[in-house]
Amino acid sequence: MDPTAIGIDFGTTNSSVARAGRTGEVELVRFSNSAGLTDAYRSLLYLEQVRERNSKLVKSWSGPEGIERYLAADTKGRLIQSLKSFLSSRSLKSTDVFGRRRTIEDLIARILRDLREKAEHQFQTQIRSAVVGRPVNFVGAETEEDNAYAERRLEQAFRAAGFEFLRFEMEPVAAAHYYETTLDHDELILIGDFGGGTSDFSVVRVGPNVRRRGRQRSDLLGNAGVGLAGDSFDAKIVRHLVSPALGAGTQLRSGHKLLPVPTWVYANLERWHHLSFLKTRDVMNMLASVRAQAVEPEKLEALLHLIREDLGYHLHQAVQQVKCDLSMRSSAMFHFADGSIELRALVERGLFEQWIADELEQIAACVDSLLKHCRLHSKDIDRVFLTGGSSFVPSVRRIFELRFGADRIAAGNEFTSVARGLALQASDSTGALN
Repeated sequence: MDPTAIGIDFGTTNSSVARAGRTGEVELVRFSNSAGLTDAYRSLLYLEQVRERNSKLVKSWSGPEGIERYLAADTKGRLIQSLKSFLSSRSLKSTDVFGRRRTIEDLIARILRDLREKAEHQFQTQIRSAVVGRPVNFVGAETEEDNAYAERRLEQAFRAAGFEFLRFEMEPVAAAHYYETTLDHDELILIGDFGGGTSDFSVVRVGPNVRRRGRQRSDLLGNAGVGLAGDSFDAKIVRHLVSPALGAGTQLRSGHKLLPVPTWVYANLERWHHLSFLKTRDVMNMLASVRAQAVEPEKLEALLHLIREDLGYHLHQAVQQVKCDLSMRSSAMFHFADGSIELRALVERGLFEQWIADELEQIAACVDSLLKHCRLHSKDIDRVFLTGGSSFVPSVRRIFELRFGADRIAAGNEFTSVARGLALQASDSTGALN
């Protein structure tokens, strides 16, 4: 295998690294966790203040090691997740970590450095170059200038992590490269890549004849994307199941008046990767004051416990579980318990689909807009290849089945197809599609 043919899918929730050989074989980096080995590396960072030789030091762990360290800690440090979602923000450039400002790029670089070193250990070679995936539209990006800004920040993080030569590729285009390896004929395909933060789509010509003649710019007919996906679905579960039990919609006493409990805290709670940013002295003091005046103080105490104990990861696991269960069954039990918090509710799939109706409509509109931009009808598409965790959600699949027919929907390696495709592009002498 070519040691330089490395593809890295740095995802909002999970990341993957792959290496491709000159004859097309692909090897994924395998990461150790408590359950054994996995090819999905959680894109999170856990930071803890420890005392050594009469001084306090901040140590950090990423991925599975970060999760295990966080779960084992009696006094929780900072668990920071979904950092990719902040790259387009010009207002959030850094965060306070135990009294020191750390830029978003520095925090991402810490994760990427671990990914690089683990890949070097498995492949027994130095890695300084890679083809890196990026969404069509970063979360929060409203213009191409926003996307360019986010990509520059991501590049800075990769370079700080020790990468010297980088090429960025659209994530759905990378997935198209992977899908192409399964074909013995040419096809015009629509790729749908559903990540934690973005849903991205591309229309691409692929197949053995395309590779043989050499890729052309015209083979990529169009890209489109929206800054929502799995995290947006999770947010609706939090809004309807979790936030009301933690005081959302309740009231507090102010003199002789009843006022609503501040709503902005719950907006942050819906984006579970924002939860760690609520753990500041000012926010905690404000919530303690609200609890003292609350009509239902036990709910505010539960909210304080959630933030104080940094339970974002646990909450996310419970939300993910019920979402996955609803992908397989018509109803599922949501359950989350810790300390003063005990949440249990039966959720019907139909109700969940009502909660995410706006997101489904935006995804459908994005697909329709892409077809219109490419001047295509649904019948012109030979195959639809769906990848990413939210591609399992039945109502998401239904969008494509209604337009293209169930017989034209394909899937496979939903969590690693982008990394595989990026590695194949790194080894492909015919170059990129865009």
